[in-house]
Amino acid sequence: MSASTTPSSRPAVTEREAREVAEAAREQHWRKPSFAKELFLGRFRLDLIHPHPLPDDEAAQRGEEFLAKLRDFVETKVDGALIEREARIPDEVIDGLKELGAFGMKIDTKYGGLGLGQVYYNKALTLAGSASPAIGVLLSAHQSIGVPQPLKLFGTQEQRERFLPRCARTDISAFLLTEPDVGSDPARLATTAIPDGDEYVLDGVKLWTTNGVVADLLVVMARVPKSEGHRGGITAFVVETNAPGVTVENRNAFMGLRGIENGVTRFYQVRVPAANRVGEEGQGLKIALTTLNTGRLSLPASCVAAGKWCLKIAREWSAAREQWGKPVAHHEAVGSKISFIAATTFALEAVTDLASQMADEDRNDIRIEGALAKLYASEMAWTMADELVQIRGGRGFETAESLRARGERAVPAEQLLRDLRINRIFEGSTEIMHLLIAREAVDAHLSVAGDLIDPEKSLGDKARAGANAGVFYAKWLPKLVAGPGQLPASYGEFKHEVDLSGHLRYVERTARKLARSTFYAMSRWQGRMESKQGFLGRIVDIGAELFAMSASCVRAELLRSQGDHGREAYQLADVFCRQARIRVEELFTRLWTNTDDLDRKVVKGVLSGTYEWLEQGIVDPSGDGPWIADATPGPSQRENVHRPIR
Repeated sequence: MSASTTPSSRPAVTEREAREVAEAAREQHWRKPSFAKELFLGRFRLDLIHPHPLPDDEAAQRGEEFLAKLRDFVETKVDGALIEREARIPDEVIDGLKELGAFGMKIDTKYGGLGLGQVYYNKALTLAGSASPAIGVLLSAHQSIGVPQPLKLFGTQEQRERFLPRCARTDISAFLLTEPDVGSDPARLATTAIPDGDEYVLDGVKLWTTNGVVADLLVVMARVPKSEGHRGGITAFVVETNAPGVTVENRNAFMGLRGIENGVTRFYQVRVPAANRVGEEGQGLKIALTTLNTGRLSLPASCVAAGKWCLKIAREWSAAREQWGKPVAHHEAVGSKISFIAATTFALEAVTDLASQMADEDRNDIRIEGALAKLYASEMAWTMADELVQIRGGRGFETAESLRARGERAVPAEQLLRDLRINRIFEGSTEIMHLLIAREAVDAHLSVAGDLIDPEKSLGDKARAGANAGVFYAKWLPKLVAGPGQLPASYGEFKHEVDLSGHLRYVERTARKLARSTFYAMSRWQGRMESKQGFLGRIVDIGAELFAMSASCVRAELLRSQGDHGREAYQLADVFCRQARIRVEELFTRLWTNTDDLDRKVVKGVLSGTYEWLEQGIVDPSGDGPWIADATPGPSQRENVHRPIR
């Protein structure tokens, strides 16, 4: 195929083909233990997370020293209100972050980086994000999913030596996967990379390229066609943004995170050396998903920052604001919200620190833990911010600038709500995370019984699967009947002034109940299980609550053993676990008592126009234009708004 060839249309992909592409990209085997995987199988492996793992002394000292420098910088050099008002991080702030080494936090020292682990990297993102969420996104998009992480995991030594020093000190990077008509279904990816000698020629359009407007280096996912000598498939490339044919056509604007530099990037006949290909042809999605296993942990860090700030403002405001003769905090309706914010902030920090340390130690497979942390933190942080707005009342809905203009403290509560909203979509929407985690959670079942429910398997395959399943379930099912959670003395080391042992016994019992529910559902629905997204989402949400309860108890015991607010930590963990148990019981009820079937009928009616009469009586303020912008490959017709920061 010649270098000038461009696709005439997007790939036509069936539902099954899309699933096969996603399945081929996921890690197929479990080579290391996973606490969360075991939890979904009904096995409460407390030994995998307790005693709580900790960074070594050298890593802790290096991390604390950097946090001190970063705190001084964000306190003296960063004006979050200015960034929000002007919708841009000042160049001098970005330059200062580069000089500080903030762009190389996770890059090895031999390449000019700081060599921080995930724990202190996340603590730095929490700190920077509290000053301005846009800065947190800038740093995390660059390091969590941008050029440094894929090269660390899959790059050649030559690639690391060539690009990582630049990323550590001078260059900003971005990750380009999404396209105008491609979101969570990468099988339809249309950007192409046509082999041409020792180069590839890229054509296509990428959407929502965070950092793309200011990036110097890009990780681009493109489809290589099969041909002689080329296995083809979705492939990752490092691309120089100033290469001929790369055009940043638009800087996108959003309801929140107004300071981020997010754009639309077009590639037209962009020549990329084969030496810039990351991994082998066809490994692009696997590289992306593996990168996201730890990359997703940056989002919980921003949620921890949000929770801590919500708690501070709720405490200060609720003590100062009086209604009916006493501070509003002493009214139960408000007090319950404050308790929820405090307990949940403790839990989110516990989940984030635990998952981060597990990532640093690399002795556990954390693909489920990282995904649960992202899912749970993004949902709970949004709820906390919403509760803060409610506590603040009309002032919560009022902008910080308006509050300042009339002489009151400029508290950006409404901005926090806007900024946090994207976390439920970023790096895998809540709905996609439910499906991703559910797939991993039932992996053991599909490994032994998957052929039984696959309509395309032969009778011989099904017979062999049936035999394997019989052996597996004969050993597994009896273990779900009883366990340590039924023994009153279990987990006694968590019993002090406040008793957390009962919560851990609850987690153990409930994990077995969760596994039994999953098995029953698979027996009932078999091949239709994958369409039961409501059920699967609730299963995952129960697992997320159990993971958060476990992390909270383990963190409380760590703080107690260190003499660091141990009693208070136990109190917060106790309250959180009691709140979580209520949510878990509700979710179990909704597994079998819900409106899922009725909802599907209503959806069919909505799409067929049956209820179109319900839309009458309004005007639609939407502008004209297609639902999805034309992304036909070709030369750009727009001005290049790329602005590298030097």
